[in-house]
Amino acid sequence: MKRKKHTAADDDAQIDMTPMLDIVFIMLIFFIVTTTFSSEKGLSANRPKDNQETNQPSKALSIRIDETGQIMMGGRIVDVRRVVANTQTFLAENATDTAAIQAHENTEHGIVVEVMDQVKLAGINNVSVLVKKGK
Repeated sequence: MKRKKHTAADDDAQIDMTPMLDIVFIMLIFFIVTTTFSSEKGLSANRPKDNQETNQPSKALSIRIDETGQIMMGGRIVDVRRVVANTQTFLAENATDTAAIQAHENTEHGIVVEVMDQVKLAGINNVSVLVKKGK
């Protein structure tokens, strides 16, 4: 038996990719042409008009507590028992739902918590606490 020798022509054998690429491009064109774009139907939303007037509060109640525990509201020193009355007076004059308590970092936490409770009793639920660092 004779053995068959490998020749250079056997190593150069390749598959012709041109017909396969032609079919792929034809299919791509077919799918692009036959695709329909339709807008989905649904309910339209009736949005309210954008008014210049907003119901947002104009200013927040500001309370300051220094390192000795003195409470200042509106530039006056106030006792902790009078915070509710002063807050209600502020609410009568201003439409707001927020209060900011600025406390010194050396202030006792009990005083800050007591002021927060008094403000919430007066009708303000959004209370934020700011800590002022000493110099």
